Amino acid sequence: MASPLRNVSDTARWAAVYRADETDRRAALFRDPFARKLAGARGEEIRRLFRRRDRVAWPWVTRTVLFDRAITRLVSGGVDLVINLAAGLDARPYRMTLPPALRWIEVDLPGIIDYKTEVLAADRPMCRLERVKADLADHAVRRDLVARLGAMGKDALVLTEGLLIYLSPDDVRSFSADVAVVPPCRHWLLDMVSPGLLSRLQRGIGRQLGEAGAPLKFGPDEGPAFFTAQGWRAADVQSLVKNAARIGRLPLAMRPISWLPESPRPGRRPWGGVVLLERG
Repeated sequence: MASPLRNVSDTARWAAVYRADETDRRAALFRDPFARKLAGARGEEIRRLFRRRDRVAWPWVTRTVLFDRAITRLVSGGVDLVINLAAGLDARPYRMTLPPALRWIEVDLPGIIDYKTEVLAADRPMCRLERVKADLADHAVRRDLVARLGAMGKDALVLTEGLLIYLSPDDVRSFSADVAVVPPCRHWLLDMVSPGLLSRLQRGIGRQLGEAGAPLKFGPDEGPAFFTAQGWRAADVQSLVKNAARIGRLPLAMRPISWLPESPRPGRRPWGGVVLLERG
């Protein structure tokens, strides 16, 4: 069977379906009233085509919760600029309570930016929102763009949610260096997986993603310490499994896994998490 995913942008519609489903729950952990229309018919089609492969929403929902919490804390602490690289169909500038003066910049491919702008044309963001069309796979474009955007604030937070796993270790290393040399970019919020989880994902959804031109590549042996050489330190590391258990979204059959101790370098053990990096 051909992959239900046509390109990497389809993963944004797929993720939006999960946010919409969580929003519809009586005791939702977050509310994203824009997710359903952003996912659109294509998002629902992807869910239908995956059928049995698309059984668990908990990692996507937990990641959203952890990113929301970290963003809220950092903005309250003085961040005046958020740069969301590969923003996809994220609607945080519309759905979160944010200071009106906060500057939020979304960067993604032209197709996804045009689609999102059209769908949300009648909606008003909570802060100063800008969108930039760019191919972040182009190193020169990315380096110059991060430097230009970073200079727009005094204390900037960079977001890369659901991005790094599609990049090679060399590309992530270059990406890391590009962000680290921009003085206002003091914080970087990202998600990552261990080699063990990367292998599992490659054996599962990896084939369909590869056929869509988005093979899964990044799961470093070092864990968050991978970024140390580029001048970053891990200020906070949050496990998806442990947090999913705390917020009541981990499937019952997986609960015993959440009781196991975790290492910052899980290696071949399946591990996924959200990491806040800070410079210095």
